Amino acid sequence: MKYPQIINSRIERLRIKLEGVSKLLRGPVWFPQVPLALMLWLAGFWVLQGDWGNHWFAGLRSLANGDFYFNLQMHKLPSLFIGSGMLIMGFALLWRSRLAWIVALLLAVTATTNTVLGRHAHAGPLSTYFLLIVVALLVTWRSFDRSSVAASTLFAVTSGLMLLLYATFGAYYLGGGFTPPINNLVTALYYSMVTMSTVGYGDIVPRTDEARLFTVSVIILGVAVFATSLTAVIAPLVSRSLLRIVNRRSPKMKRHHHYVVVGNTSLAINTAQELEKRGLVVVRIMREAVDAAEAKGPEVVLGDPSTAETLRQADAEQATAVLAMLDDDAENAFVILAMRELAPGVRTVAAVNDARQLNKVKLAQPDVVIAPQVLGGELTAMLLAGETITPEFVMQHVFQSLKTKSSTDK
Repeated sequence: MKYPQIINSRIERLRIKLEGVSKLLRGPVWFPQVPLALMLWLAGFWVLQGDWGNHWFAGLRSLANGDFYFNLQMHKLPSLFIGSGMLIMGFALLWRSRLAWIVALLLAVTATTNTVLGRHAHAGPLSTYFLLIVVALLVTWRSFDRSSVAASTLFAVTSGLMLLLYATFGAYYLGGGFTPPINNLVTALYYSMVTMSTVGYGDIVPRTDEARLFTVSVIILGVAVFATSLTAVIAPLVSRSLLRIVNRRSPKMKRHHHYVVVGNTSLAINTAQELEKRGLVVVRIMREAVDAAEAKGPEVVLGDPSTAETLRQADAEQATAVLAMLDDDAENAFVILAMRELAPGVRTVAAVNDARQLNKVKLAQPDVVIAPQVLGGELTAMLLAGETITPEFVMQHVFQSLKTKSSTDK
């Protein structure tokens, strides 16, 4: 055996062992959101610990008191905001929220820049660790695709508080540049709220260039944070309300012995049509309706197919079979895992679009794995090579786990 083949063989064995460990530890349930949250929490602690020491809460108290210590520590405010944001966004990542993923990525990039430009004592190790978080977030971006009201609310509250701190302490620090001067935190808070809300009573006016630029930044950030936070919180609520309206059936009818087809791919559409032609009841689950005609049907459920709530709306626990036929093989595996938790006795079918994901999908233990696109290339090669294509070959390769299951039953 050639040396490259030996390396590839060892890598393949290692990959199989890692997949086995992942299956044993129920990796799809907690990976990658839990490790990334831990990494972000550690990064936030290091940022706060590095600039504020063991008693970084004392810095907050000093800022609130407005004493002389505050004036010496103004250059450390960015690290306070970044570190606090990392600690909070670590919790939001646990919901696999796309918004939390975006904010965490921005915080990691900002922390890297702040560490390098600030000439931190441990700039090398810290910046390397922050870049590692950036890489980990970019690699796992597909796992963070959910719209969570809790994560969106957490983002809105965090961004609002950070902006308020920035505006209040910034106005206090530049107090001499206003007329009348801002010489206490209460006045600074009042000016910040008036400016952020774009009310502008005109009783406090910036006079210096620094104060005017600071006021411009507060206005721009205030409008941006308000619009983004409102969209982040309201959009999931409106979406869920619309889903409840669309999925509402009056009177409520429990389905039995039907087929649940998940996805809006060509395979899912054709499978649903063929089942209906044979007089079978089919319920389709889609993330969103492509057109109005699809949303009108009583047998269409809109929502996240990997959640038990959406599967219950389709009465999946009473179904004959659930067919996961999404574009993303990982999402198909999540649907199968959700069904294993909801109703282990219901037959499950998982579609595979990429041959490299075949073994990973099998780790979710579906009853049948169907891989028509994987088979296409092999059939084409056999046809061009003049090889004989038998029905047994097609059945064995399209339904990957059918042979194994049949032999087990025997």
